[in-house]
Amino acid sequence: MSEGDRRARLRWRCRRGLRELDLLLGPFAERQLPRLLPHELDDFDRLLTAADQDLQAWFLGRERPSDDSLADLVERIRQQARSSG
Repeated sequence: MSEGDRRARLRWRCRRGLRELDLLLGPFAERQLPRLLPHELDDFDRLLTAADQDLQAWFLGRERPSDDSLADLVERIRQQARSSG
């Protein structure tokens, strides 16, 4: 799979069906996917495999992912949402 195809697939997977998640993941993907390094794309791919309930808890700050790379990515997404909101 090409790098562009991978980014397009990740952007598509941001469409979760829960408005709250869509409003966080969609804008992050639009702004940041073109800039993410390959290892960051791997982290984002892993983040998108999480259950919606887990994502909500992480983004709301109720819980923290046990994986530090995912926790850092969640914080980046939260920061972007705060700065653009």
